[in-house]
Amino acid sequence: MLGGATAGWSHLLELARRAEDLGFDSLWVPDHFLLGSDDDSDAIGGWECWSVLAALAAVTERVELGPIVSCTGYRNPALLAKMASTVDEISGGRLILGLGAGWAESEFRAFGFPFDHRVGRFEQAIQIITGLLRNGRVNFQGAFHAADDCKLRPLGPRPHGPPIMVGASGPRLLGLTARYADAWNADFGSSPDSIRSLNAAVDTACKEVGRDPATLERSASVFVDVTGHADPGDHWVADVRAGRALSGSHEELATAFRAYAANGIGHIQVWLDPSTVAGIQAFAPVLDMLDRTQ
Repeated sequence: MLGGATAGWSHLLELARRAEDLGFDSLWVPDHFLLGSDDDSDAIGGWECWSVLAALAAVTERVELGPIVSCTGYRNPALLAKMASTVDEISGGRLILGLGAGWAESEFRAFGFPFDHRVGRFEQAIQIITGLLRNGRVNFQGAFHAADDCKLRPLGPRPHGPPIMVGASGPRLLGLTARYADAWNADFGSSPDSIRSLNAAVDTACKEVGRDPATLERSASVFVDVTGHADPGDHWVADVRAGRALSGSHEELATAFRAYAANGIGHIQVWLDPSTVAGIQAFAPVLDMLDRTQ
């Protein structure tokens, strides 16, 4: 979304290069095809996530890149591992592999992906993906997915593949996150205060699988209204963002981000409104303030 308009590749390229120049640490691409109402009155589509990530990997130099997050129900898991390894190679080892089970039933149905047993399908998919990326091969037979002595060749630029970040809530998905992921991501709308209870649930999941909670990195996705008057009718995010976006002066926004850090969050994905070059530039002074306090 480009301030309510359709963002073409030329716009995305401009956004990416400006963000990198201004000091952002990472760029994230949502993995969605079509979201909105059944009658298409406010339907919004996006370019295919992994195609965009590959293009961004080729035209950026420093920033990390990732899907926020890639639905394992939209692609064969062995193929997804191959795609991730390829983008990691193009970027020179800058990919963060964000994964999730998906949630948009209308999107699943429209593109012909099965919506049933989403967590069960995710559990099998992440076993195949981690096996290939971390070990270079996997032999897996499951009710939903299979990989018959599959090998990842050539291997990507990192010996054990890109770090895996899982966007998850609920005991079962958090358990899988603790077992397989390098990082956990809190969904959009999580406030600095709510992060405390979410982190406690993640800690519990780690302890239940015998993992030190300190070894699982934490991240959060945050809406930021950089103008002080976010558009309440801005497509499908309106009901999510209403009353849950950060806003205020540069110092107030920096203070809010420090509160996330104080609650264990080491990486924040910001959804800026407006999602334009002007929005990126308006937020840049916050980055400078945060850099000065590190």
